[in-house]
Amino acid sequence: MHMKDVIIPVDFSETSLNAARYAADMLMGRADARIILYHMFKEPEDANTAGQYLESLKAEMEQKGVMNIELEKELGDDLIDNLGRLAYQKTAELIIMGISEKDEWRQLFIGSNTLKMADQNICPVMIIPNDARYTGIKNIALTSDFQDVDATTPVLAIKNVLEIFNANLHIVNVDNEHYVSLTEAFLTERGKMQKMFAEFNPEFYFIGMNDFYDAIEQFSRDRNIDLIIIIPKNHSFINSLF
Repeated sequence: MHMKDVIIPVDFSETSLNAARYAADMLMGRADARIILYHMFKEPEDANTAGQYLESLKAEMEQKGVMNIELEKELGDDLIDNLGRLAYQKTAELIIMGISEKDEWRQLFIGSNTLKMADQNICPVMIIPNDARYTGIKNIALTSDFQDVDATTPVLAIKNVLEIFNANLHIVNVDNEHYVSLTEAFLTERGKMQKMFAEFNPEFYFIGMNDFYDAIEQFSRDRNIDLIIIIPKNHSFINSLF
């Protein structure tokens, strides 16, 4: 059985603890998943305290029914670099991180640390809002610009995430030039995406709007989307979203 490693960085703030508890509810009872609780401390004298906090959080998660938990702590000063290295070493399927404000995900991609994480392109990052509670993931939206999808879609990484959940897959494109019918180029790229994710029976949506964020927010409400997968290709693409 292939073990799916999921890394959860915690600094013991309420935001990071909420993300950890969300993950515990999501993965409880899963024999095929292992949670790796990770903490980076900046002063050597903090090592023992960090270890105690991690053990306490592990005990809480085990009480919820999480079957496999590993603890990792280390001295360091660059969280994103350390996380990237750990994800690479563990061949992690997913990193789960908290976020403090509802709209802060716009800013998340602009911050230099997060861009460094995206640049490493090691595994997907799942962002949990501070007030989120896990109630099941039934609908997943995958956004795509439908440009050269063979070269730009990290198929294996996305499939690894999709396999964690038994959810409906919705593939979404936002483009202000969509009219009554799709162009031949979009139809071709849609066909490629259909083949990529055929086993997940994807549904496709093409939205003619200018604002990506507003379009996805509205789509998520209308379709009861529980998880959004966004593929940032480069800094200019990310910044263009905001």
